Amino acid sequence: MGLIALCLWILAAAVLQWVTTAKQSWPAAYGLMVVAVPVLWLLWQQSPAHALLGLAAMCAVLRWPVRYGWRRIKGLIR
Repeated sequence: MGLIALCLWILAAAVLQWVTTAKQSWPAAYGLMVVAVPVLWLLWQQSPAHALLGLAAMCAVLRWPVRYGWRRIKGLIR
């Protein structure tokens, strides 16, 4: 069930990438992040290895929000 949800999440991310403009990309990314939490929970219940692979796939899709978030976290720590 979790792997099917991950595949649907990736398909939705690809469709959103094709149809959104630059101004709409951040709200789409926020929506994908919200939906990613239950998908990761389903994957974690199957296997932690599946969850880590799913997280890696999600980070690859959402690479710019991950980079900005990482920079923000680094700025707060210093």
